[in-house]
Amino acid sequence: MMRLVEPLIPSLRRYARALLHDRSAADDLVQDCLERVIGRWHQRRDGGDARKWVFAILHNLAMDQLRRARPRGGDVPLDAVDDAALAVRGSQEDGLHYGDVLRALEQLPEEQRSVLLLVSVEDMTYEEAAKVLDIPTGTVTSRLSRAREKLLRIMRGAVTVDPRSNAPEATGRAVLRRVK
Repeated sequence: MMRLVEPLIPSLRRYARALLHDRSAADDLVQDCLERVIGRWHQRRDGGDARKWVFAILHNLAMDQLRRARPRGGDVPLDAVDDAALAVRGSQEDGLHYGDVLRALEQLPEEQRSVLLLVSVEDMTYEEAAKVLDIPTGTVTSRLSRAREKLLRIMRGAVTVDPRSNAPEATGRAVLRRVK
């Protein structure tokens, strides 16, 4: 048993530290794991991979420890809770809105989409985006302005894109067509 388990200890410690992010707790976890391995050595399958078995024990102990460490809410009588605290905001519309935004982004010209993503999503400054795209900072500013404006019009349904030409066509209250 010692010949098989002892070489695993450094790897077990690394894995435990990665799971728990605390050196002391990880060392305790490895100790608990080794105690369990020694105490249950007779339960392991003959000819089975000892490394997998020992790591499975460590992993299960870590997951149990993390589950126990999660904060739990206290017990409160239902009558004592404000109705507003029980209300949960629906999130279905968020997913639909996210999909609409992605489809609208697809409709922007590449140069506008790139600037918009770098500045708004990647949180780059105008100067950083200009360096990435190898364009003047003023061009970033104007492309970003046009991209935001067009994205807003698309989201409001004022612009659709013809899938064949990828050219915008203004309509009163058009429904967005999916561009694939």
